[in-house]
Amino acid sequence: MADPKGFLTTRRETPKSRPVDIRIMDWREVYEDFASSKLEKQAGRCMDCGIPFCHEGCPLGNLIPEWNTLVWREDWQDASERLHATNNFPEFTGTLCPAPCETACVLGINDDPVTIKRVEISIVDRAWEEGWVTPQPPKTRTGKKVAVVGSGPSGLAAAQQLTRAGHDVVVFERADAIGGLLRYGIPAFKMEKWRLDRRLDQMRAEGTEFRAGVNVGVDITADELRARYDAVVLAGGATAWRDLPITGREIPGVYQAMEFLPPANRVAAGLLESTPISAEGKDVVVIGGGDTGADCVGTAHRQGAASVTQLEIMPRPPESRSGAHPWPTYPMIFRVSSAHEEGGERLYAVNTQEFLADSEGNLRALRLVEVRNEGGKFVPVDGTERELPAQLVLLAMGFVGPQREGLLDSLGVELDARGNVARDKAFRTSLDNVFVAGDMGRGQSLIVWAIAEGRSAAAAVDRFLVPTRDLLPAPIAPTDRPIA
Repeated sequence: MADPKGFLTTRRETPKSRPVDIRIMDWREVYEDFASSKLEKQAGRCMDCGIPFCHEGCPLGNLIPEWNTLVWREDWQDASERLHATNNFPEFTGTLCPAPCETACVLGINDDPVTIKRVEISIVDRAWEEGWVTPQPPKTRTGKKVAVVGSGPSGLAAAQQLTRAGHDVVVFERADAIGGLLRYGIPAFKMEKWRLDRRLDQMRAEGTEFRAGVNVGVDITADELRARYDAVVLAGGATAWRDLPITGREIPGVYQAMEFLPPANRVAAGLLESTPISAEGKDVVVIGGGDTGADCVGTAHRQGAASVTQLEIMPRPPESRSGAHPWPTYPMIFRVSSAHEEGGERLYAVNTQEFLADSEGNLRALRLVEVRNEGGKFVPVDGTERELPAQLVLLAMGFVGPQREGLLDSLGVELDARGNVARDKAFRTSLDNVFVAGDMGRGQSLIVWAIAEGRSAAAAVDRFLVPTRDLLPAPIAPTDRPIA
Protein backbone atom coordinates (compact mmCIF):
# COMPACT_ATOMS: atom_id res chain seq x y z
CA MET A 1 0.00 0.00 0.00
CA ALA A 2 1.21 3.52 -0.73
CA ASP A 3 0.20 5.93 2.04
CA PRO A 4 -1.83 3.92 4.60
CA LYS A 5 -3.86 7.01 5.46
CA GLY A 6 -3.73 8.69 2.07
CA PHE A 7 -7.34 8.03 1.16
CA LEU A 8 -8.39 9.57 4.48
CA THR A 9 -6.14 12.63 4.56
CA THR A 10 -5.83 13.62 0.89
CA ARG A 11 -8.74 14.81 -1.20
CA ARG A 12 -8.91 14.13 -4.91
CA GLU A 13 -7.30 16.91 -6.93
CA THR A 14 -6.82 17.21 -10.68
CA PRO A 15 -4.99 19.77 -12.84
CA LYS A 16 -6.67 23.05 -13.58
CA SER A 17 -7.74 23.84 -17.12
CA ARG A 18 -6.32 26.82 -18.93
CA PRO A 19 -8.78 29.73 -19.01
CA VAL A 20 -11.44 29.23 -21.67
CA ASP A 21 -10.91 32.62 -23.34
CA ILE A 22 -7.23 31.77 -23.80
CA ARG A 23 -7.37 28.13 -24.80
CA ILE A 24 -9.99 28.53 -27.53
CA MET A 25 -7.47 30.76 -29.29
CA ASP A 26 -5.09 27.84 -29.87
CA TRP A 27 -5.02 24.05 -30.33
CA ARG A 28 -2.85 23.11 -27.37
CA GLU A 29 -3.98 20.65 -24.70
CA VAL A 30 -6.29 22.31 -22.23
CA TYR A 31 -4.78 21.25 -18.89
CA GLU A 32 -2.11 23.10 -16.97
CA ASP A 33 0.93 21.38 -15.44
CA PHE A 34 0.45 19.45 -12.21
CA ALA A 35 3.26 19.51 -9.64
CA SER A 36 5.00 16.21 -8.95
CA SER A 37 4.54 16.70 -5.21
CA LYS A 38 0.77 16.95 -5.67
CA LEU A 39 0.73 13.98 -8.01
CA GLU A 40 2.63 11.81 -5.53
CA LYS A 41 0.03 12.60 -2.86
CA GLN A 42 -2.75 11.70 -5.29
CA ALA A 43 -1.08 8.34 -6.00
CA GLY A 44 -0.90 7.83 -2.23
CA ARG A 45 -4.71 7.74 -2.07
CA CYS A 46 -4.60 4.26 -3.69
CA MET A 47 -5.60 1.64 -1.11
CA ASP A 48 -3.87 -1.29 -2.88
CA CYS A 49 -7.07 -3.28 -2.52
CA GLY A 50 -6.95 -7.02 -1.97
CA ILE A 51 -9.08 -7.31 -5.10
CA PRO A 52 -8.10 -4.33 -7.31
CA PHE A 53 -11.26 -3.72 -9.30
CA CYS A 54 -9.44 -1.05 -11.30
CA HIS A 55 -7.88 -4.03 -13.12
CA GLU A 56 -11.37 -5.18 -14.08
CA GLY A 57 -12.16 -1.72 -15.38
CA CYS A 58 -9.02 -1.60 -17.55
CA PRO A 59 -8.95 -3.88 -20.62
CA LEU A 60 -5.16 -3.59 -20.68
CA GLY A 61 -4.84 -5.06 -17.20
CA ASN A 62 -2.67 -2.14 -16.12
CA LEU A 63 -0.84 -2.74 -12.83
CA ILE A 64 -2.40 0.34 -11.30
CA PRO A 65 -1.81 -0.21 -7.56
CA GLU A 66 1.83 -1.06 -8.27
CA TRP A 67 2.66 2.11 -10.14
CA ASN A 68 0.61 4.21 -7.74
CA THR A 69 2.76 2.94 -4.87
CA LEU A 70 5.97 3.53 -6.83
CA VAL A 71 4.97 7.12 -7.63
CA TRP A 72 4.11 7.78 -3.98
CA ARG A 73 7.59 6.48 -3.10
CA GLU A 74 9.04 8.82 -5.76
CA ASP A 75 10.39 5.81 -7.67
CA TRP A 76 9.27 7.18 -11.04
CA GLN A 77 11.56 5.04 -13.21
CA ASP A 78 10.24 1.78 -11.81
CA ALA A 79 6.72 3.18 -12.12
CA SER A 80 7.40 3.76 -15.82
CA GLU A 81 8.60 0.17 -16.21
CA ARG A 82 5.45 -1.22 -14.61
CA LEU A 83 3.26 1.09 -16.68
CA HIS A 84 4.89 0.06 -19.97
CA ALA A 85 4.71 -3.62 -19.02
CA THR A 86 1.05 -3.68 -20.07
CA ASN A 87 0.59 -0.58 -22.24
CA ASN A 88 2.63 0.40 -25.29
CA PHE A 89 1.27 3.95 -25.39
CA PRO A 90 0.34 5.33 -21.95
CA GLU A 91 0.33 8.88 -23.34
CA PHE A 92 -2.51 7.95 -25.71
CA THR A 93 -4.66 6.42 -22.99
CA GLY A 94 -3.61 9.03 -20.42
CA THR A 95 -5.03 11.79 -22.61
CA LEU A 96 -7.87 10.09 -24.52
CA CYS A 97 -9.28 7.24 -22.44
CA PRO A 98 -12.52 7.91 -20.48
CA ALA A 99 -10.89 6.05 -17.56
CA PRO A 100 -13.17 3.08 -16.79
CA CYS A 101 -10.48 2.17 -14.25
CA GLU A 102 -11.51 5.16 -12.14
CA THR A 103 -15.20 4.27 -12.16
CA ALA A 104 -14.17 0.78 -10.94
CA CYS A 105 -11.94 2.15 -8.16
CA VAL A 106 -12.99 0.74 -4.76
CA LEU A 107 -12.48 4.14 -3.15
CA GLY A 108 -15.10 5.46 -5.54
CA ILE A 109 -17.85 3.48 -3.79
CA ASN A 110 -18.23 6.19 -1.14
CA ASP A 111 -15.60 8.80 -2.06
CA ASP A 112 -13.90 10.35 -5.06
CA PRO A 113 -11.81 7.71 -6.88
CA VAL A 114 -8.06 7.83 -7.30
CA THR A 115 -6.86 10.08 -10.14
CA ILE A 116 -5.51 7.08 -12.05
CA LYS A 117 -5.53 8.75 -15.46
CA ARG A 118 -3.53 11.76 -14.25
CA VAL A 119 -0.97 9.51 -12.55
CA GLU A 120 -0.62 7.54 -15.78
CA ILE A 121 0.07 10.52 -18.06
CA SER A 122 2.42 12.04 -15.48
CA ILE A 123 4.49 8.85 -15.31
CA VAL A 124 4.96 8.60 -19.05
CA ASP A 125 5.69 12.31 -19.47
CA ARG A 126 8.34 12.06 -16.75
CA ALA A 127 9.77 8.94 -18.41
CA TRP A 128 10.23 10.76 -21.72
CA GLU A 129 11.75 13.80 -20.01
CA GLU A 130 14.26 11.64 -18.14
CA GLY A 131 15.19 9.55 -21.19
CA TRP A 132 13.84 6.30 -19.79
CA VAL A 133 11.79 5.55 -22.91
CA THR A 134 14.18 4.16 -25.49
CA PRO A 135 13.90 1.96 -28.59
CA GLN A 136 13.75 -1.78 -27.90
CA PRO A 137 14.90 -3.44 -31.13
CA PRO A 138 14.81 -7.25 -31.25
CA LYS A 139 17.99 -9.16 -30.51
CA THR A 140 17.25 -11.72 -33.23
CA ARG A 141 15.17 -11.71 -36.41
CA THR A 142 12.78 -14.45 -37.47
CA GLY A 143 12.75 -13.59 -41.17
CA LYS A 144 8.95 -13.58 -41.11
CA LYS A 145 7.14 -10.67 -42.76
CA VAL A 146 3.97 -9.14 -41.31
CA ALA A 147 1.72 -6.48 -42.83
CA VAL A 148 -0.38 -4.34 -40.51
CA VAL A 149 -3.18 -2.49 -42.30
CA GLY A 150 -4.16 0.63 -40.37
CA SER A 151 -2.04 2.85 -38.13
CA GLY A 152 -4.43 3.72 -35.34
CA PRO A 153 -3.73 2.61 -31.75
CA SER A 154 -4.60 -1.03 -32.45
CA GLY A 155 -2.38 -1.30 -35.51
CA LEU A 156 0.50 0.52 -33.84
CA ALA A 157 0.32 -1.70 -30.75
CA ALA A 158 0.32 -4.86 -32.87
CA ALA A 159 3.19 -3.55 -34.99
CA GLN A 160 5.38 -2.62 -32.04
CA GLN A 161 4.86 -5.96 -30.32
CA LEU A 162 5.57 -7.93 -33.49
CA THR A 163 8.66 -5.89 -34.33
CA ARG A 164 10.05 -6.44 -30.85
CA ALA A 165 9.38 -10.17 -31.30
CA GLY A 166 11.78 -10.13 -34.26
CA HIS A 167 9.45 -10.03 -37.26
CA ASP A 168 9.78 -7.65 -40.21
CA VAL A 169 6.71 -5.43 -39.88
CA VAL A 170 5.29 -2.97 -42.39
CA VAL A 171 2.40 -0.69 -41.39
CA PHE A 172 0.17 0.55 -44.22
CA GLU A 173 -1.93 3.72 -43.89
CA ARG A 174 -4.13 5.18 -46.62
CA ALA A 175 -3.91 8.74 -45.24
CA ASP A 176 -0.84 10.83 -46.03
CA ALA A 177 0.55 10.47 -42.49
CA ILE A 178 0.73 7.71 -39.90
CA GLY A 179 -1.59 7.68 -36.89
CA GLY A 180 -5.12 6.91 -38.02
CA LEU A 181 -7.70 8.83 -35.98
CA LEU A 182 -4.91 9.82 -33.58
CA ARG A 183 -3.47 11.96 -36.36
CA TYR A 184 -6.38 13.65 -38.10
CA GLY A 185 -9.53 12.51 -36.28
CA ILE A 186 -8.81 13.65 -32.72
CA PRO A 187 -8.17 17.37 -32.16
CA ALA A 188 -4.84 18.49 -30.74
CA PHE A 189 -6.55 20.13 -27.76
CA LYS A 190 -7.21 16.57 -26.55
CA MET A 191 -3.81 15.18 -27.53
CA GLU A 192 -1.04 17.17 -29.16
CA LYS A 193 0.59 15.34 -32.04
CA TRP A 194 4.15 15.46 -30.72
CA ARG A 195 3.05 12.68 -28.37
CA LEU A 196 2.29 10.53 -31.41
CA ASP A 197 5.39 11.57 -33.37
CA ARG A 198 7.86 10.63 -30.66
CA ARG A 199 6.32 7.15 -30.40
CA LEU A 200 6.58 6.71 -34.16
CA ASP A 201 10.25 7.71 -33.97
CA GLN A 202 10.75 5.05 -31.29
CA MET A 203 9.06 2.44 -33.47
CA ARG A 204 11.14 3.36 -36.53
CA ALA A 205 14.30 2.99 -34.44
CA GLU A 206 13.09 -0.46 -33.40
CA GLY A 207 12.69 -1.49 -37.04
CA THR A 208 9.01 -0.96 -37.86
CA GLU A 209 8.49 0.34 -41.40
CA PHE A 210 5.68 2.78 -42.18
CA ARG A 211 4.10 3.33 -45.58
CA ALA A 212 1.59 6.18 -45.65
CA GLY A 213 -0.56 7.08 -48.64
CA VAL A 214 -1.16 3.44 -49.53
CA ASN A 215 -4.77 2.30 -49.85
CA VAL A 216 -4.56 -1.45 -49.36
CA GLY A 217 -7.08 -3.16 -51.58
CA VAL A 218 -6.56 -0.51 -54.27
CA ASP A 219 -2.88 0.44 -54.48
CA ILE A 220 -1.91 -3.09 -53.46
CA THR A 221 -4.37 -5.91 -54.01
CA ALA A 222 -5.49 -8.38 -51.39
CA ASP A 223 -3.83 -11.22 -53.29
CA GLU A 224 -0.54 -9.31 -53.48
CA LEU A 225 -0.71 -8.57 -49.78
CA ARG A 226 -1.17 -12.20 -48.78
CA ALA A 227 1.49 -13.35 -51.23
CA ARG A 228 4.14 -10.92 -50.00
CA TYR A 229 3.59 -11.36 -46.26
CA ASP A 230 3.52 -14.38 -43.99
CA ALA A 231 0.75 -12.82 -41.89
CA VAL A 232 -1.59 -9.85 -42.16
CA VAL A 233 -3.21 -7.90 -39.31
CA LEU A 234 -6.32 -5.93 -40.22
CA ALA A 235 -6.55 -2.87 -37.95
CA GLY A 236 -8.44 -0.41 -40.10
CA GLY A 237 -11.03 0.57 -37.52
CA ALA A 238 -14.78 1.04 -37.82
CA THR A 239 -14.87 3.90 -40.32
CA ALA A 240 -18.35 3.47 -41.83
CA TRP A 241 -20.27 6.31 -40.23
CA ARG A 242 -23.94 6.31 -39.25
CA ASP A 243 -26.00 8.67 -41.42
CA LEU A 244 -29.29 10.52 -40.90
CA PRO A 245 -31.41 9.96 -44.03
CA ILE A 246 -34.15 12.52 -43.48
CA THR A 247 -35.64 15.24 -45.68
CA GLY A 248 -33.03 17.85 -46.56
CA ARG A 249 -29.99 15.65 -45.89
CA GLU A 250 -28.54 16.70 -49.27
CA ILE A 251 -28.62 20.43 -48.47
CA PRO A 252 -25.16 22.06 -48.47
CA GLY A 253 -24.15 22.60 -44.87
CA VAL A 254 -24.89 19.11 -43.52
CA TYR A 255 -21.72 17.06 -43.07
CA GLN A 256 -20.40 14.06 -41.25
CA ALA A 257 -18.12 14.75 -38.29
CA MET A 258 -15.29 12.96 -40.06
CA GLU A 259 -15.68 15.27 -43.03
CA PHE A 260 -15.29 18.24 -40.67
CA LEU A 261 -12.59 17.18 -38.19
CA PRO A 262 -9.70 15.98 -40.43
CA PRO A 263 -9.31 19.21 -42.45
CA ALA A 264 -9.67 21.25 -39.25
CA ASN A 265 -6.88 19.20 -37.69
CA ARG A 266 -4.72 19.68 -40.79
CA VAL A 267 -5.15 23.44 -40.45
CA ALA A 268 -4.19 23.23 -36.77
CA ALA A 269 -1.07 21.26 -37.73
CA GLY A 270 -0.08 23.82 -40.35
CA LEU A 271 -0.64 21.38 -43.22
CA LEU A 272 -3.57 23.26 -44.73
CA GLU A 273 -4.10 26.99 -45.05
CA SER A 274 -7.86 26.91 -44.54
CA THR A 275 -10.57 24.32 -44.10
CA PRO A 276 -13.31 23.80 -46.71
CA ILE A 277 -15.83 23.27 -43.88
CA SER A 278 -15.60 26.08 -41.35
CA ALA A 279 -17.78 26.96 -38.36
CA GLU A 280 -16.68 30.60 -38.36
CA GLY A 281 -19.60 32.95 -37.77
CA LYS A 282 -22.18 30.16 -38.08
CA ASP A 283 -24.84 28.65 -35.88
CA VAL A 284 -23.49 25.12 -35.51
CA VAL A 285 -25.56 22.10 -34.50
CA VAL A 286 -23.83 18.84 -33.60
CA ILE A 287 -26.09 15.79 -33.68
CA GLY A 288 -24.74 13.11 -31.35
CA GLY A 289 -23.71 13.36 -27.72
CA GLY A 290 -20.55 11.23 -27.63
CA ASP A 291 -16.83 11.97 -27.72
CA THR A 292 -16.79 12.69 -31.45
CA GLY A 293 -19.58 15.19 -30.96
CA ALA A 294 -17.59 16.88 -28.18
CA ASP A 295 -14.58 17.05 -30.52
CA CYS A 296 -16.79 18.88 -33.02
CA VAL A 297 -17.99 21.26 -30.30
CA GLY A 298 -14.45 22.17 -29.24
CA THR A 299 -13.31 22.58 -32.84
CA ALA A 300 -16.29 24.82 -33.66
CA HIS A 301 -15.44 27.04 -30.69
CA ARG A 302 -11.86 27.44 -31.94
CA GLN A 303 -13.06 28.27 -35.44
CA GLY A 304 -15.21 31.11 -34.12
CA ALA A 305 -18.75 29.72 -34.32
CA ALA A 306 -21.55 32.17 -33.53
CA SER A 307 -23.30 29.49 -31.47
CA VAL A 308 -22.92 25.77 -30.82
CA THR A 309 -25.74 23.38 -29.88
CA GLN A 310 -25.33 19.65 -29.33
CA LEU A 311 -28.34 17.35 -29.70
CA GLU A 312 -28.84 13.94 -28.13
CA ILE A 313 -31.87 11.69 -28.63
CA MET A 314 -31.43 10.04 -25.23
CA PRO A 315 -32.62 11.78 -22.05
CA ARG A 316 -30.07 13.63 -19.96
CA PRO A 317 -28.17 11.13 -17.79
CA PRO A 318 -28.29 11.39 -14.00
CA GLU A 319 -25.62 13.34 -12.11
CA SER A 320 -24.52 10.24 -10.18
CA ARG A 321 -24.45 6.48 -10.67
CA SER A 322 -27.90 4.89 -10.85
CA GLY A 323 -29.02 1.39 -9.95
CA ALA A 324 -28.93 0.49 -13.63
CA HIS A 325 -25.13 0.82 -13.57
CA PRO A 326 -23.92 -0.54 -10.23
CA TRP A 327 -20.29 -0.26 -9.17
CA PRO A 328 -17.83 -1.30 -10.64
CA THR A 329 -19.46 -1.02 -14.10
CA TYR A 330 -18.94 2.08 -16.22
CA PRO A 331 -21.92 4.31 -15.38
CA MET A 332 -24.00 6.44 -17.72
CA ILE A 333 -23.84 9.79 -15.93
CA PHE A 334 -23.87 13.42 -16.98
CA ARG A 335 -20.32 14.35 -17.98
CA VAL A 336 -18.88 17.71 -18.92
CA SER A 337 -15.87 17.58 -21.25
CA SER A 338 -13.40 20.41 -21.72
CA ALA A 339 -15.23 21.30 -24.95
CA HIS A 340 -18.52 21.69 -23.09
CA GLU A 341 -16.84 23.95 -20.53
CA GLU A 342 -16.06 26.32 -23.38
CA GLY A 343 -19.68 27.18 -24.11
CA GLY A 344 -22.66 26.11 -26.14
CA GLU A 345 -25.91 24.38 -25.27
CA ARG A 346 -26.78 20.69 -24.93
CA LEU A 347 -30.32 19.51 -25.69
CA TYR A 348 -31.46 16.04 -24.63
CA ALA A 349 -34.42 13.86 -25.63
CA VAL A 350 -34.79 15.55 -29.03
CA ASN A 351 -34.92 14.13 -32.55
CA THR A 352 -34.19 15.90 -35.82
CA GLN A 353 -37.03 15.63 -38.32
CA GLU A 354 -35.92 17.73 -41.27
CA PHE A 355 -33.17 20.02 -42.56
CA LEU A 356 -34.39 23.32 -44.00
CA ALA A 357 -32.87 25.42 -46.80
CA ASP A 358 -33.01 29.14 -47.48
CA SER A 359 -34.05 30.75 -50.79
CA GLU A 360 -30.59 30.09 -52.23
CA GLY A 361 -30.62 26.41 -51.33
CA ASN A 362 -28.24 26.62 -48.38
CA LEU A 363 -28.88 25.30 -44.90
CA ARG A 364 -30.72 27.75 -42.64
CA ALA A 365 -32.23 25.59 -39.86
CA LEU A 366 -33.37 22.17 -38.74
CA ARG A 367 -36.72 21.10 -37.38
CA LEU A 368 -36.62 19.05 -34.19
CA VAL A 369 -39.10 17.57 -31.77
CA GLU A 370 -38.89 16.38 -28.19
CA VAL A 371 -39.22 12.61 -27.74
CA ARG A 372 -39.92 10.11 -25.00
CA ASN A 373 -38.94 6.47 -24.85
CA GLU A 374 -41.90 4.10 -25.00
CA GLY A 375 -41.04 0.42 -25.10
CA GLY A 376 -37.66 1.04 -26.68
CA LYS A 377 -39.01 3.41 -29.34
CA PHE A 378 -38.63 7.18 -29.42
CA VAL A 379 -42.07 8.73 -29.74
CA PRO A 380 -42.53 12.45 -30.61
CA VAL A 381 -44.13 14.62 -27.94
CA ASP A 382 -47.07 16.52 -29.43
CA GLY A 383 -46.70 20.27 -29.60
CA THR A 384 -42.90 20.33 -29.13
CA GLU A 385 -41.80 20.84 -32.73
CA ARG A 386 -39.61 23.86 -33.34
CA GLU A 387 -36.93 25.18 -35.65
CA LEU A 388 -33.33 25.60 -34.59
CA PRO A 389 -31.18 28.00 -36.65
CA ALA A 390 -28.20 26.27 -38.25
CA GLN A 391 -25.87 27.06 -41.11
CA LEU A 392 -23.66 24.07 -40.30
CA VAL A 393 -24.83 20.67 -39.04
CA LEU A 394 -22.34 17.97 -38.06
CA LEU A 395 -23.47 14.34 -37.77
CA ALA A 396 -21.58 12.62 -34.94
CA MET A 397 -23.79 9.60 -34.35
CA GLY A 398 -21.11 6.94 -34.25
CA PHE A 399 -19.97 4.25 -36.64
CA VAL A 400 -21.70 1.14 -37.90
CA GLY A 401 -18.63 -0.97 -38.67
CA PRO A 402 -15.66 -1.27 -41.00
CA GLN A 403 -15.67 -0.09 -44.60
CA ARG A 404 -16.30 -3.15 -46.75
CA GLU A 405 -15.51 -1.69 -50.17
CA GLY A 406 -11.96 -2.35 -51.26
CA LEU A 407 -9.88 -4.51 -48.96
CA LEU A 408 -12.53 -6.51 -47.09
CA ASP A 409 -14.54 -7.28 -50.20
CA SER A 410 -11.45 -8.33 -52.13
CA LEU A 411 -10.13 -10.44 -49.26
CA GLY A 412 -13.47 -12.19 -48.89
CA VAL A 413 -13.24 -12.48 -45.10
CA GLU A 414 -16.36 -13.54 -43.26
CA LEU A 415 -18.32 -10.95 -41.27
CA ASP A 416 -20.19 -11.46 -38.04
CA ALA A 417 -23.84 -10.63 -37.37
CA ARG A 418 -22.95 -7.03 -36.53
CA GLY A 419 -21.06 -6.50 -39.79
CA ASN A 420 -17.60 -6.60 -38.24
CA VAL A 421 -14.82 -8.92 -39.39
CA ALA A 422 -15.43 -12.29 -37.75
CA ARG A 423 -12.54 -13.81 -35.77
CA ASP A 424 -11.86 -16.68 -33.41
CA LYS A 425 -10.33 -16.52 -29.93
CA ALA A 426 -6.90 -16.19 -31.52
CA PHE A 427 -8.01 -13.10 -33.49
CA ARG A 428 -7.78 -15.10 -36.73
CA THR A 429 -10.27 -14.38 -39.51
CA SER A 430 -11.76 -16.94 -41.88
CA LEU A 431 -8.46 -16.74 -43.80
CA ASP A 432 -5.59 -18.76 -42.38
CA ASN A 433 -2.91 -16.03 -42.22
CA VAL A 434 -5.13 -12.97 -41.77
CA PHE A 435 -5.89 -11.61 -38.29
CA VAL A 436 -8.01 -8.69 -37.12
CA ALA A 437 -7.76 -6.39 -34.09
CA GLY A 438 -9.49 -3.33 -32.74
CA ASP A 439 -12.69 -1.72 -33.97
CA MET A 440 -12.61 -3.55 -37.32
CA GLY A 441 -13.34 -6.78 -35.46
CA ARG A 442 -14.88 -5.45 -32.27
CA GLY A 443 -16.96 -2.54 -33.45
CA GLN A 444 -16.65 1.05 -32.26
CA SER A 445 -15.04 0.99 -28.83
CA LEU A 446 -12.46 2.59 -26.52
CA ILE A 447 -8.80 3.31 -27.14
CA VAL A 448 -7.83 0.98 -24.29
CA TRP A 449 -9.62 -1.86 -26.05
CA ALA A 450 -7.84 -1.00 -29.30
CA ILE A 451 -4.39 -1.21 -27.71
CA ALA A 452 -5.29 -4.33 -25.71
CA GLU A 453 -6.56 -6.10 -28.83
CA GLY A 454 -3.53 -5.01 -30.85
CA ARG A 455 -1.24 -6.52 -28.24
CA SER A 456 -3.26 -9.74 -28.08
CA ALA A 457 -3.49 -10.09 -31.86
CA ALA A 458 0.27 -9.66 -32.04
CA ALA A 459 0.70 -12.53 -29.59
CA ALA A 460 -1.58 -14.68 -31.73
CA VAL A 461 0.33 -13.82 -34.89
CA ASP A 462 3.65 -14.59 -33.20
CA ARG A 463 2.40 -18.01 -32.15
CA PHE A 464 1.14 -18.61 -35.69
CA LEU A 465 4.51 -17.70 -37.22
CA VAL A 466 6.71 -19.40 -34.62
CA PRO A 467 4.63 -22.13 -32.95
CA THR A 468 7.56 -23.36 -30.85
CA ARG A 469 7.72 -20.29 -28.64
CA ASP A 470 5.50 -18.27 -26.34
CA LEU A 471 7.16 -14.86 -26.37
CA LEU A 472 4.47 -12.18 -26.27
CA PRO A 473 1.87 -11.74 -23.53
CA ALA A 474 -1.77 -12.25 -24.50
CA PRO A 475 -3.76 -10.24 -21.96
CA ILE A 476 -7.22 -10.80 -23.44
CA ALA A 477 -9.23 -12.82 -25.95
CA PRO A 478 -12.01 -11.23 -28.03
CA THR A 479 -14.83 -12.83 -26.05
CA ASP A 480 -13.41 -12.31 -22.55
CA ARG A 481 -15.38 -9.16 -21.75
CA PRO A 482 -18.48 -7.37 -22.92
CA ILE A 483 -18.18 -4.60 -25.47
CA ALA A 484 -17.73 -1.15 -23.93
